[in-house]
Amino acid sequence: MGELRIGTAGWNYPRGRGTWNGIFYPKKRPRGFDELRYYAEHFDTVEVNSTFYGQPRAEVTQAWADKTPDGFEFSVKLFQKFTHPRMFADTLKRSMRISPADADAAAIQELAQPNLADLDEFKRGIEPLAARGRLGALLAQFPASFKSGDPEREYLMALLSSLHDFPVAVELRHRSWSDALDDTLTLLNTFQAAWVQIDEPKFRFSIRQNYLPNICGFYYLRLHGRNAAQWWRHDNAEDRYNYLYSANELREFSDTADAARQLVRKAYLYTNNHYSAKAVVNAVMLKEQLREPIDGDYPPEFVDTYPEMETHVRTRTRSLLRG
Repeated sequence: MGELRIGTAGWNYPRGRGTWNGIFYPKKRPRGFDELRYYAEHFDTVEVNSTFYGQPRAEVTQAWADKTPDGFEFSVKLFQKFTHPRMFADTLKRSMRISPADADAAAIQELAQPNLADLDEFKRGIEPLAARGRLGALLAQFPASFKSGDPEREYLMALLSSLHDFPVAVELRHRSWSDALDDTLTLLNTFQAAWVQIDEPKFRFSIRQNYLPNICGFYYLRLHGRNAAQWWRHDNAEDRYNYLYSANELREFSDTADAARQLVRKAYLYTNNHYSAKAVVNAVMLKEQLREPIDGDYPPEFVDTYPEMETHVRTRTRSLLRG
């Protein structure tokens, strides 16, 4: 039976209505409190989203490794320039304070294309994790606008070839990839890349998947929530992930993951419905359904916010009373 790891997408949500402060992280923090250390007392893996917005830096990833116990793993999302060049171009324009009317489209487009220097920078940034045995998978998350076509397949092949030394999980969201199922599987399997299985609101052009593994190396599942009403229209980006799965809704994924780990060497399950620590709640529920240990003590505020967790987790108050 393959190794199973369950965690959340990210661990630092300090602002907004969907903050984790005062829910998963205690309201009163002791001196020297560190969120990552605390998180690692509860889960053995995390998916890093910050590397999507900026290239990883070796001194930062080294600190992550130092703060977590042996055996803890980080799955790292690729920098947006590799998967979202249009988004990166927009970010570049804002950072350079260039108005759309004044922007040299060709020059911006050229700067937005990833190159070998970008790839080398990314690899240097994650090297401390790899050297310490803390690197899980690399996540190449493509947008819904990334459709299956000759240029897109050629780019994906080149990207996977350049990352052949790492386990890579590829998230594709447009239905054209599942419509061309055989071609997509052939491409990914050639590079032993895991096809990320995702749960999210389904629209006309959303990808269709069966949640099964495509390779024996590893399996990668991401749960984004089902907040269809706010998926495309929302006041704040975090609102998209304001969704709590029920135990019955999760059963489909825990049953599938249980079957998948019989076929693969390692399986990663990440909950990305991070609004108000709902990802933590659902990660705990998945652990219970998959008969995995529920580690760490939780603050009373966690159970106050989610009373259904009272029978699932240990709170700090109860631990002290038992001691």
